[in-house]
Amino acid sequence: MSTLATVLRQQVVPALPKAVTQRVPSMVVRPSSAVRYYATVRKEHTTTSRTINFLLGTGIIVGGIAGVAYGFDSRAGVHKYVIMPLIHKTMDAEPAHKAAIQIMKTGLSPRDTQPDDSSLEVKLWGKTFSNPVGMAAGFDKHAEAIDPLFDLGFGYVEVGSVTPEPQPGNPQPRMFRLPEDKCVINRYGFNSDGHKAVESRLRQRIKRFLYKHAREDKEQTLEKLRNGESSTESLVDHLSTNRSLRDDRVLAINLGKNKASTLESVDDYVVGVERLGPYADVLVVNVSSPNTPGLRSLQRKGMLEDLLRQVISARDQIKSSYKPPLLVKIAPDLSDEELEDVSEAALATKVDGIIISNTTISRPSGLINKEVAKEIGGLSGPIVKPLALRALRAVYKHTGGKIPLVGCGGIQNGEDALEYARAGASMVQLYSSLAYEGPGVARAVKDGIVKGLHGRKWMDIIGEDVKGAAKQ
Repeated sequence: MSTLATVLRQQVVPALPKAVTQRVPSMVVRPSSAVRYYATVRKEHTTTSRTINFLLGTGIIVGGIAGVAYGFDSRAGVHKYVIMPLIHKTMDAEPAHKAAIQIMKTGLSPRDTQPDDSSLEVKLWGKTFSNPVGMAAGFDKHAEAIDPLFDLGFGYVEVGSVTPEPQPGNPQPRMFRLPEDKCVINRYGFNSDGHKAVESRLRQRIKRFLYKHAREDKEQTLEKLRNGESSTESLVDHLSTNRSLRDDRVLAINLGKNKASTLESVDDYVVGVERLGPYADVLVVNVSSPNTPGLRSLQRKGMLEDLLRQVISARDQIKSSYKPPLLVKIAPDLSDEELEDVSEAALATKVDGIIISNTTISRPSGLINKEVAKEIGGLSGPIVKPLALRALRAVYKHTGGKIPLVGCGGIQNGEDALEYARAGASMVQLYSSLAYEGPGVARAVKDGIVKGLHGRKWMDIIGEDVKGAAKQ
């Protein structure tokens, strides 16, 4: 050992850098001390690394959870300012529409995480729902994304239009964006999976709900479900809530007509009421799509009155305990005389409501994108708002506010919704603004309504502009 120490002292030490010999002179002389030194350094290094790794890991996990929570909040700006522009740049309108439905079906779409303000409460058709902002028909055509749409914050979701038999609709391309105008033109032509497929989805949705929330007679109910014994009527009558499966929300089903059906026939609507009526909180008869030849002729007074009488009769014969209110959806392009005829038909048949309005076949001069505006089809978006408001005010005046009206056309924010309410709308619907503003639009509209009410309630302002004009 002494010889080794001598060699180290005489040959190795002089060859080491001065900084090393000054810091650890003893380790050269005593190897055992060197081992203890490096063990101490390694222990300190390992402890420090573990602490750093723990902090980094915790930060990543917390950041990931926060990021996921942010992304699932419909109010997150990333949806409107990043994702929606990216989609518009990379996908055409119809593929983007289909992709949105598919994402919603996976359950990975954002949600409205805030409760609705009590001032937004709506009381219609013997029901109370938490807000007046609805999702219009045309988005969820095949009843595939009902619950995700409710999760976005809509108080009313309308699926369809649904036709009796499946039909592909018009050839593609058939949907076009006008980004400068925030408008959309579509000529889908009632593409539909048909009554059978939609009924199956609605039925399975209710079955899943009953398995989770069956009432006192749970075992008996579940046994019937397992054995497939429950009829449509008994199945829905087991529900202790709305057909929407939410106490404060409403599900509507929009009924359409097959293109191959006889023009004057109302059989498609009657069959729709019979098959799908038991699954709906509200039924809507669509006689105003511009993409089915001859359909809009059903808005004429005599034909409309006959149609409404027949579908109301079919509704009254539904065997389930609940008879859904029946609404009719009209176009914004009707003349004042035609709007008066629609009003008289609605009053005569005691229909439960009118949706004003569908898309327009006109091309208002204010459109910026003149090239895309040449496409055939129904135009929706902000440019339709003046047309829809004109029709809404006229019908509210003709009906004396006796029939609930639903306003639809170009609603982008709370101010638009309030303008519709003051013109006579008990509820509003939107669609095109979802394609431009993203999934946070329902929450943004609701917040804008609350702000614009200034402490009042939504139900208090319905029709006040028309009433005020009548007094002058």
